[in-house]
Amino acid sequence: MRYSPEALLAFVEAASLGSFSAAARKLKKSQSTVSIAIANFEADIGCTLFDRGGRHPTLNAAGRQVLPHVEAILDASAGLDALALRLGEHVEALVSVVMSDSYSVTFQSAVMAGFADRYPHTELRCGPSEDADVIELVQLDMAQIGILAAQPHYPADVAVARLPEQAEFCVYVSADHPLAALRTVQRQQLESVRQLYIKTYAPSLHHDRGQAWSAPDYLTLLEFADRGFGWAELPKALVTRFGSGLVQLQVAGYPRRVDMDIAWSRRRALGPAGQWLVQQLLGR
Repeated sequence: MRYSPEALLAFVEAASLGSFSAAARKLKKSQSTVSIAIANFEADIGCTLFDRGGRHPTLNAAGRQVLPHVEAILDASAGLDALALRLGEHVEALVSVVMSDSYSVTFQSAVMAGFADRYPHTELRCGPSEDADVIELVQLDMAQIGILAAQPHYPADVAVARLPEQAEFCVYVSADHPLAALRTVQRQQLESVRQLYIKTYAPSLHHDRGQAWSAPDYLTLLEFADRGFGWAELPKALVTRFGSGLVQLQVAGYPRRVDMDIAWSRRRALGPAGQWLVQQLLGR
């Protein structure tokens, strides 16, 4: 049985977003086109895959079994696209990467040197970004590769792999902040003073926290903390390099280690240079 790629993608997006209309907007199709594609796919499978009785369609038992197989087909299709690009040697003119400040200071110099030697005519463009902003930039094709702290969920159109490195986070204040004089700091003491925290431009799980300041990147939070405006959870490697005026607080649960992921779009295959960079960063 051969299934329509458009129907497979419509099915995965509808399952991920919980709405045929949302899937249609994401795919830039009409809702009727998406609904018909999913209905045709169900006819090919031989059973319904969604419960349509409620306000929003939800995967039924059959749909939950089918979903991982469809995702595997789409991944295999993306892999074939990537292979075709490699075979044709269509080396891209630009590889754009956005990455968390918690990773950028450990961005492997040997990998960068190898990229420069192997793809001397490909521009490498790097910039800082965090969490939901990284995902949105990849989805909008404003960045081909994203490196970020591991997220609990990813959109269906974003492929992700776990990097071998982890980021280490600690809690910091300026040397003249009142908390710096304490031998150990309790959570209640942190809650009584201003927190400096990450808040992305794209919608995310971060919410307003009352007595707090926010920024979309850790380097800005480091600057705020250095000036005594509050306490911040910061990547230790970043503070080691740029935060000589900061003091690490002794707080239960810290240092905290965070997994790092690398992400790219399923909708547009990476070129040879982008694929090489991803594989090198993954240590393959």
